[in-house]
Amino acid sequence: MLQQTTLNLIAIGVFLMVLSVLVGPLIQLPPAIPAGVTLAVMVLYAADTLAWQGRVGSLLVDGVARFSSEHRDRILHHEAGHFITAYAYDIPILGYTLSAWEAWQQQKPGFGGVELDGSLPDAIASEGAIAQKQWLDRICIVWMAGIAAERLCYDSVEGGNDDRQRILETLSLTGQSLSGAAVKQQWAELQAKTLMERHRPAYDALVAAMADRASVADCCHALAEAGLAKG
Repeated sequence: MLQQTTLNLIAIGVFLMVLSVLVGPLIQLPPAIPAGVTLAVMVLYAADTLAWQGRVGSLLVDGVARFSSEHRDRILHHEAGHFITAYAYDIPILGYTLSAWEAWQQQKPGFGGVELDGSLPDAIASEGAIAQKQWLDRICIVWMAGIAAERLCYDSVEGGNDDRQRILETLSLTGQSLSGAAVKQQWAELQAKTLMERHRPAYDALVAAMADRASVADCCHALAEAGLAKG
């Protein structure tokens, strides 16, 4: 969800470093200071990436981005899109987080999100190619549902690159051709958007429940109460 914010912060950091090099001589700033700061940032970035799976950077970027109430609402609606489609297609939901801080508290990497059991069930694996294709279609719809939710609620999309990558990885793992990945993504997004439009009261009830950090069970109950059935 925070790809653009991440890029903006990196660009600002690079700009400030370059500015310190150019302006340093004018204000009698020793050259060792911007060089030292640059080296320290590079070492911290490497340590965060290799040892901490990017969690420190995620917390920093998330902390800055969350000053925007629109950003927080966009994340909420994005993740609710994943949740409602997973529920509708009876894909097990293991949990969810709505910020890097919540993910950190639960010892999960990244910026947070809906955690699913997206593995191919043994029962489906034994049923043949048709059942496996149906499962693949459904999991792709779930991955594209966050993008669909943003487009539905905001008429624009800021996140979702990770979701598109998951589809590519899923297609690869299941032996499907990657040549039609873009078409698959567009189809899956349309299916997700249609589901949320058809069940908008249930989607809105889920957004309200997730905003209150309701448990997975309570979120599912809110969807059932709003008339959304599994399957």
